[in-house]
Amino acid sequence: MQSTLKIHEWINEFMEAHPPRAKSLVMTLFGDAIDPHGGAVWLGSLIALLGQFGISDRLVRTSVFRLTEEGWLEATRDGRRSSYQLAAATFQRFQRAYRRIYTPSNLHWDGNWTLVFCSTNELTAAQRGLLKKELLWEGYCQVSQGVFAHPLADPVVLEEIIQRTHLPQQLFACRAIDLKGVSQRPLSELIHTEWELESVNQNYRQFIQQFTPLLNLLRDTELDGRSALMIRTLLIHSFRRTQLHDPQLPVDLLPASWAGTEAYTLCHELYQACFVQAEEFLMQTLRQEDEQVPEAADYFYKRFGGLIS
Repeated sequence: MQSTLKIHEWINEFMEAHPPRAKSLVMTLFGDAIDPHGGAVWLGSLIALLGQFGISDRLVRTSVFRLTEEGWLEATRDGRRSSYQLAAATFQRFQRAYRRIYTPSNLHWDGNWTLVFCSTNELTAAQRGLLKKELLWEGYCQVSQGVFAHPLADPVVLEEIIQRTHLPQQLFACRAIDLKGVSQRPLSELIHTEWELESVNQNYRQFIQQFTPLLNLLRDTELDGRSALMIRTLLIHSFRRTQLHDPQLPVDLLPASWAGTEAYTLCHELYQACFVQAEEFLMQTLRQEDEQVPEAADYFYKRFGGLIS
């Protein structure tokens, strides 16, 4: 009982110190909880889930309305009821962002760089701004005017960005390596001069500091379903925000003091400790409005390399 009270205290203190924004928390729930269970949720169920975090009915309605306007969600009406699912236009981008959370970033480097560049005279200010935003979001760095670089870029993702920005005729993309036999600084030094890795590393350290005490509490506590769902949601919500500015560089180029690996391991351990009870509470809540809500898809149990029931 005492440990349970301490967990409730941790949840309350964490939410008081880091109150989640309703709109962002909706997206966390979709990625972590709704998508594995068929991908659609009735508004009433969403209100019930977010109500556990003290978010009002009105604020939930406002949040899903805005997310629908922004193209992240799609609504389907059935009489007076509405259900929501991820919008087709942004589904792949959303899925890719969430896969990063549950998959360790342990890719190695083959020495190649991807360069994207353009003639700035051919782009309007709005086009330049959009291109920069999209590439920085995917971990590229602007190394000079109109030139972006990444050591581990995915060509499929780059193609999506080019099509989404409608700039296939204005951009150039190529692979580059260090030119042997020529005196020069190695391209790998761009990591230290152009990427702001220390601020990302500090975010990971803060995540570790915030959530390590919770792991110690969970080791000798029987969790109730409501607390388990809240912990799981707050965990992924925080880890997602921590990862937001991580450029996902190959392990060969990361600093020796990189805290991202430790943060990922901690997130995995906490998720493992609460996901079963969280799933039970989630299903009870969703099936109050729809008895046909499916159990979690197989891919759910492959998160973090494999969840153990």
